[in-house]
Amino acid sequence: MRLVGIGLMCLACVVFALLDVTAKYLGRQVDMLEVIWARYASAFVFALFVYNPINRPGILRSERPWLQIVRSGLLLGSTLFNFVSFKYLQLDQAMAILFSTPLIVAALAGPMLGEWIGAKRWAAISVGLLGVMLVAQPGFGSIHPAAMLTVIAAFFLSFYNITTRILARHDPSETTLFYSNLIGALAMLPVMPFVWTTPSNPLHIFLITTFGALASLGHFLLIVAYRHTPASVLSPFMYSQLLWAVMLGYLVFGDVPNRWTIIGAAIVIASGLYLVHRERLRAHR
Repeated sequence: MRLVGIGLMCLACVVFALLDVTAKYLGRQVDMLEVIWARYASAFVFALFVYNPINRPGILRSERPWLQIVRSGLLLGSTLFNFVSFKYLQLDQAMAILFSTPLIVAALAGPMLGEWIGAKRWAAISVGLLGVMLVAQPGFGSIHPAAMLTVIAAFFLSFYNITTRILARHDPSETTLFYSNLIGALAMLPVMPFVWTTPSNPLHIFLITTFGALASLGHFLLIVAYRHTPASVLSPFMYSQLLWAVMLGYLVFGDVPNRWTIIGAAIVIASGLYLVHRERLRAHR
C-alpha cells in the first residue's frame, strides 16, 4: 500500500506543477486577480458536484468554523502572493523558495503545536533558509524583487499547514477542502468588477474555467496518499514537483534555471530531507 501512496504523491506533484504553469500562462492573458478568483470559483463548482452538500449537509458542519475561515484566508493569501510572483519569476525560482515551507512549519510547530525540535533540526532549518536566501538574493539585483512575495507566500502557507493539522482533529478533510474553495471564491468576488476581462481565445476560456479543478484534484490525491502511506515516507517525494516545474517552465516559457537557483534549491531540499530523516528517527524511538 505504501507504493500506492507514493505514486499518488508523485501524481499530485505533477498536478500542482500543471496548476502553477497554467496560472503563470493565464496571468499573461488576463489580470492575475481574475486568475486567482477563477482558481477558487472553478474549484468550488467542482466540489459542489463531487461532495453535493445538498444531499450531504454534514459537509457544511464544522466544529471550528472560525478556524476554517482563518485557514482559508491563509491559503488565499499564499495563493495571491505566489501567483502574483509568477508574473516576474521563473517557476523554478518561485518553487525553490516555496519549498522552505516545511522548514518554517518545523520552526513554528513548537510554539503553536507543542512539537519542539532540537539543536540539530534548528541547524537544518537555518541552513535551509540560507538556501532560500541564495535563490532570492535580496538586495543583489540578480532576481526580481517579487521573490519576496514568494517568501511571504511561504509564511502564509506554513501557517495554513499548521491550522490544517489542528483542524484535522475536528473536521473531515472534505469539509476543510469545501470551505477553502468557498471562502476563497467569495473573498475575491468583490474585486472582479474592477479587473474582469472576458477571455476570447477558446483555450483561455477552457483553462480559466477548469484549472481550479486541478487544485481540487491535487489536494484529493494528497488526501488519499496520506491515507495509504505515512507522511514521513511521502515527504521526500514532494520535491519531485520542482523537477516538473523546471521541465514545464522550459517547455512552455523557455525558462532555464540559473546556478543560484540550482544551488539554493539543492540546499533547501537537503535540509528538508534531513528534517524528514530526524522525524523518522524520533518516531522509531
